[in-house]
Parts: sequence; C-alpha cells; structure tokens
Amino acid sequence: MPPSIPTFSTVPPSTSFSKLSFPAPHVLLVTLSRPKDLNCINSAGNAELVQVWQWLDDEPSLRIGIVTGEGRAFCAGADLKEWNTSISFASPKRSPMPASGFGGLSRRIGKKPVIAAVNGIAMGGGCEMIINCDIVLASAVAKFALPEVKRGLIALAGALPRLVRTVGKQRAMEMALTGRSLNAHEARNWGLVNEVVDGDAETVVERAVELAKAIAENSPDSVVVSREGVLLGWHGLGAEEGTESLIQGSWKRMEGGENMKEGVKAFVEKRKPRWVDSKL
Repeated sequence: MPPSIPTFSTVPPSTSFSKLSFPAPHVLLVTLSRPKDLNCINSAGNAELVQVWQWLDDEPSLRIGIVTGEGRAFCAGADLKEWNTSISFASPKRSPMPASGFGGLSRRIGKKPVIAAVNGIAMGGGCEMIINCDIVLASAVAKFALPEVKRGLIALAGALPRLVRTVGKQRAMEMALTGRSLNAHEARNWGLVNEVVDGDAETVVERAVELAKAIAENSPDSVVVSREGVLLGWHGLGAEEGTESLIQGSWKRMEGGENMKEGVKAFVEKRKPRWVDSKL
C-alpha cells in the first residue's frame, strides 16, 4: 500500500508537468512527467518547478526532496520545439529562465537538500540540473551530456562554472566542447555521480528514498546548516572565511535551539532523538 499523503501547514503547488508524492516521512518526490517528450521542460514547466522547490523550503514538515523522471529519460533538457517557435515567430509565450535556473534547480541555492535519482537520459538542461543537486544517484543505463554546442547553443543555466569545480578544467572542457555523452560509470568516476544503482528506474528511486530517509532522521536544523556550510565552499569562499560566515550566521540561529538540546539530551539518555520541524 502506498504511503498516505501527509498533512501540511502550507498548500502544495498545483502541477501539470510533474507529479508530487511522499514516499517516506518528511520526503518529497518530484517526478518529471512528460515521458513522450523525454521530460523536456518548457517555460511553463520551469515556472511550476520553481514553485515546487520553494514549497519544499517553506513547508516545515518536509526535510528533503528527490527529483526523477518518468519513462526512459530523466530530462532531455529544454523543449526545443518551444524554442523553435519562439525564435521563428517571435512568440511572447516563452518566459525567461527563472533565477534559480533550469527546472528551478540548476542555479538554486535553496535551504533543503535535493537528491537527483537519474533513471535515464540527462541531457542539456537535465544535466545542468543534476550538476547543482546535492547528491546524485544514477541507474546503470543513465547518460549525461551537455550537447548544446551541437545545436548552436551553450549550457547557460549555470552548469559550466559549476562543472569545473566538480570534474576539473580538462574534463569540463571535454564535456562542454564535444557535447559527448558520459555513461553512468564514467560519470561516477568523474565525480558527477555519487553512486551507480544496478536495476531499473524504480530501483534508483528506491535507493534515493532510502538515502533521503537517512538524512531526514537527522536534526533538520543540522542538515540545513551543514548543507549551507558546504555550499559556502562551493560558491568560492575560503575555508576560514566560510567557517566564520557560518558561525556568525546560521549557527547563531540554531545554537541552543530545541533540536540541539534534544540531540544532546537523547545522547545522554541513550534514546532516539525526537526532532521538531526546523524553524530556520
């Protein structure tokens, strides 16, 4: 029997191009759902996903998100049919890229972590999304590429400067300039993927849920602030500068809070902590 839909203190966004589900307590699963179009994301879908990830951050009972795709693709990038119409006919219907990037993820900072469960093709914008996700799991059949140069475009949703931090200059150049695909194991060796999961698409999502549950069992305050600390380095702050920024900022807001007190008390009493929803 599938998990029941929990009660939220905020209203979930309405979605047309993705499906929202809740496979475990405190976990949001977002399934991109345009399988006939390889889950390409159009401008309306971009706007929709921005709202979804903002809701993840705003809803106190949610602690982590997962994104995956329906069918044989994770996401094959932007809807080039929409692009073609916009270029050919100067259509006003195509909206500019949101500030948080493609799919609301490729330039997202956010507050709570997002795991990518890559079930298949992750091309163009789809690959840009996973480059900025916090953890990436991949099915053995997954493929990753930035093929924009083959279409007279460039990867402009935030991936290029982020990619070099993950895989190094030479490998980033190879991906960006050739547009070639990496298989899941090569992406794992390069550092784009945390883990390759044997099995079908359902298996990689199950593994993502397992990992999300392990994260959600930790203090929600500690998860938010620990993620922020890692991102300070990701965004270019030096080790000491980043540490001081964290101490003077988010640490001061969580220090002495309910979850910190509960974590220490539970350790002393040799029991499992009973966390409250984060107020950060």
